Amino acid sequence: MNISIIASQLNLKVIGDKNAKIYSVSSHDNPKPESVVLITKKKFLTKTLVDSNAVIMTYPEFQELLLGNNLILSSNPQLSFAKLTKLLNNNQRLDYTYFNSSNSSYVHGRNLNLGKNTQVGFNVVFEENVSIGEDCVIGHNVVIHKNVSIGNNVFIDSGTIIGSEGFGNVLSEDFEWSHVFHVGKVIIGNNVMIGANCSIDRGTIDDTVIEDGAIIDNQVHIAHNVLIGEDTAIAANVGIAGSCKIGKRNMIGGMVGIADHISTADDVIVSATSTVSKDLKESGVFTGIMPISKHSNWKRIALWITKLEKIAKFLNLKKI
Repeated sequence: MNISIIASQLNLKVIGDKNAKIYSVSSHDNPKPESVVLITKKKFLTKTLVDSNAVIMTYPEFQELLLGNNLILSSNPQLSFAKLTKLLNNNQRLDYTYFNSSNSSYVHGRNLNLGKNTQVGFNVVFEENVSIGEDCVIGHNVVIHKNVSIGNNVFIDSGTIIGSEGFGNVLSEDFEWSHVFHVGKVIIGNNVMIGANCSIDRGTIDDTVIEDGAIIDNQVHIAHNVLIGEDTAIAANVGIAGSCKIGKRNMIGGMVGIADHISTADDVIVSATSTVSKDLKESGVFTGIMPISKHSNWKRIALWITKLEKIAKFLNLKKI
């Protein structure tokens, strides 16, 4: 598909070569030729992006900063990008092959690679382009979507879904949601344990990654583009929002909620039921628990909480 066709269907303006071909989308961190990159902030306009030969979808006011690049201009580039992913998304019906034995029963799409001594339970579904290493155990009723790579000695308990579509949506001016179709992968390293009924979403553009040695309890949700560092342990009912970077050897307690785009250092411990709403830049034990209230009240409370230490020091000085 060339960009003039895309622009015509989305009612957008093209600057540059209107016949430039587009095969996919890519991220501003990893721009690829013949792809579309979404740019909504000036800080993402790097030399790597400008030199990448990618088509840039952005605001009209950024046009002068990108002279010489092929551009698709939109007053709402996030919404236009969501609609673009729908145009590029391949919704063809998958061609499944059925396998039955006394030990397992599963269906799979094209290019399934199962390593030696890997055991598969009943009612398992593998979509296309799935690779699983040696000595793995895939429990009953597991679904592994397309473009998932799993290393050696990985245990996945029953009911878990890996590579599901992430929760990426853009709201239009008419208050209608447009879904961003996810084209990234899920990559799971070696010696990983994943509990029952977990959901691990594939990346929006770049990949969701779980590194070697991570252990994940039951009913954990890991959203799109998340990185889980080596040997990290995650207890039950944790929710990790999109694009978080969890460090190595973290220990995350039960029912913790981590907001999107959060990073944690190595060797961090987060107490159970905490809410993590800012980066944790050094190792240690962290707790974030407060009762829910109206947001306007919470902002005032939070302001005073941040000043408590200074107030305490001031009062101590007065006593002296």
